[in-house]
Amino acid sequence: MTKEEARKQYFHEYYENWVRIYKEGAVRSVTLNKYLSNLSWIRKLASDLRLEDLNKTTYQQLLNDYAIFHEKQTTMDFHHQLKGAIIDAVDDGLVDKDPTRKAIIKGKIPAKKKIKYLNQFELHTLLSNLNLHDMNLSWDWFILLVAKTGMRFSEALALTVDDFDFAHQTLSINKTWDYKGEGGFLPTKNKSSVRKVQIDWQTVIQFSELTRNYPKEKPIFAFDSFVYNSTVNHVLERHCRRLNIPVISIHGLRHTHASLLLFAGVSIASVSRRLGHSSITTTQKTYIHIIQELENQDIDLVMRSLSGLL
Repeated sequence: MTKEEARKQYFHEYYENWVRIYKEGAVRSVTLNKYLSNLSWIRKLASDLRLEDLNKTTYQQLLNDYAIFHEKQTTMDFHHQLKGAIIDAVDDGLVDKDPTRKAIIKGKIPAKKKIKYLNQFELHTLLSNLNLHDMNLSWDWFILLVAKTGMRFSEALALTVDDFDFAHQTLSINKTWDYKGEGGFLPTKNKSSVRKVQIDWQTVIQFSELTRNYPKEKPIFAFDSFVYNSTVNHVLERHCRRLNIPVISIHGLRHTHASLLLFAGVSIASVSRRLGHSSITTTQKTYIHIIQELENQDIDLVMRSLSGLL
């Protein structure tokens, strides 16, 4: 194909070929699926857009059309994944100038998302009614451990016996389980996600007994290569409905863990490290409603302290 012929190809054709050459086998399946989803949207919104017609105006129009259906952050992700392919097209002389430079990112106003979590009484009710009498690993034990550590679903699935340091009461989180793909171990979400989490003595005793004869290299909760988030969420939902407490998801247990720590006075920095967030800012944004509630309590405490000075 000559350069002129290449310039006349549709953008979605070029992008599809670029993903196949540069991304297949080089990125995680979850990430590859995002690239393929973007390809579907390019076909839907700009099926007749050719490389030779790709400029700042046509690219901005594509972003604007995508933003009609998506929130701003999703549009930003779309932009970043398209940009990689377009920069290569510019380098190859198939597009005259970089049309992605100074692109304006728009998007739907995100719906207010209220984080669902349990209060201390509700969590106690849930945990005290789990079926933990049978000393065999089950989803109830999974629920207990997530509630006590705040781990992500994929992190908890990847746990092996070797990750427990019972003598020092710690749990090493250093990998995830590919539950959205073919199963198997994957890296953590980010570098900050590799961490050691302190666990209480009761949990130490319970899991040292549960995993006593378990193969050290095998994940203790990935009972099958194909584990679905919905399966465990349904188990948790049944417990919540039976106990007449708010229905939350497994991820809601992570929020519950963090919320209880914050209300107990644990510093935001310590909570951030325990959750494996990439920065304290992430923790602050996620739990801003709790932080504001704590600040209101602090104001009341300050006022009471000042009024007692006279």
